[in-house]
Amino acid sequence: MLLCITLSQVCLAQDGQVTMLTSTCVACHGSEGNSTGPAIPSIAGLSPIYFMGAMLAYKYDDEDELEAVIDADIDFEDVEVFTRYSTIMGRLAKGYTEEEIKLMAEYFSSQEVVRPAQVVDVAMAKEGKKLHKMHCEKCHENEGRSAEDDTGVLAGQWQPYFLYSMHDFNDGERGMPKKMKKTLDKINETVGLTGFEQLAHYYASIQD
Repeated sequence: MLLCITLSQVCLAQDGQVTMLTSTCVACHGSEGNSTGPAIPSIAGLSPIYFMGAMLAYKYDDEDELEAVIDADIDFEDVEVFTRYSTIMGRLAKGYTEEEIKLMAEYFSSQEVVRPAQVVDVAMAKEGKKLHKMHCEKCHENEGRSAEDDTGVLAGQWQPYFLYSMHDFNDGERGMPKKMKKTLDKINETVGLTGFEQLAHYYASIQD
């Protein structure tokens, strides 16, 4: 009986901590991480690995310090960190400990994704679907719904945010894996920036 009570108290304390930690996040990213602001990404359903990588990128400016933190923690073993431009997130992330980041990662990864209704150009979405199958499906499986490869969830993401991100990638403001760089180069060479707009409409068209 004592053990049960103690475990319950621990769970309640942890739940309270998670609620406190995520209250700052949901103020911008929406209830349970489902954004209602077109310029702000939804973070519900992201893989813990992806979420932790993003937060660590915002938290640490010094690459050597970041590398030491990752090497010292087995929970970060599979985390890849790439440069991210930020105006607000860098300041916020510095206020969290690594353990708090882990708790938030687990919380948001467990939340159901709610995809917002968006205005979509059907013709653009059709072309975007072709581009996705040709260039993106290998890493962003199930039409961009899957988070299993520790990549971003694209299906249902806000169009403005998606396009801001693509421009950041193209302009070198945001780092990415080598294979993604090759993919973006191919899209730029074949259809140019129009391709990213087509992809944005396609992902926005996915509602389930």
